[in-house]
Amino acid sequence: MENTTERAELAAELKKKHNCAQAVMMAFKDEIGMSEEDLLSLGSGFGSGMGGMEATCGALCGAAMTIGWLNKSGQPTKMMTKEMLTEFKEQAGATICKELKGVGTGKMLCSCDDCVRIATMAVEKRL
Repeated sequence: MENTTERAELAAELKKKHNCAQAVMMAFKDEIGMSEEDLLSLGSGFGSGMGGMEATCGALCGAAMTIGWLNKSGQPTKMMTKEMLTEFKEQAGATICKELKGVGTGKMLCSCDDCVRIATMAVEKRL
């Protein structure tokens, strides 16, 4: 993936030890101001996407939670999340975990590391 940011690369590195949602949120740990333990707990239900690959990508869920916590812009968080979702889908090819991973089709659209990078950069763009 080209043109990634330092924070996006940090999130991809964090993905080696945490799920996708946790990796995105942990990349913003200092700004969020929660303990590592609390962030990991908050993101723990989003491993392999919501519902075990059945719904939204965990990285995108982590991005939505992060922007919800950090949004001070006056723009409604749900609108920012919608923008991130659209942007994510354009770059990754889908928003549903099993579609991204190619479950049933055998064709992976986007790796977890790249999903984490895309989601992290979507948050950064809105801060």
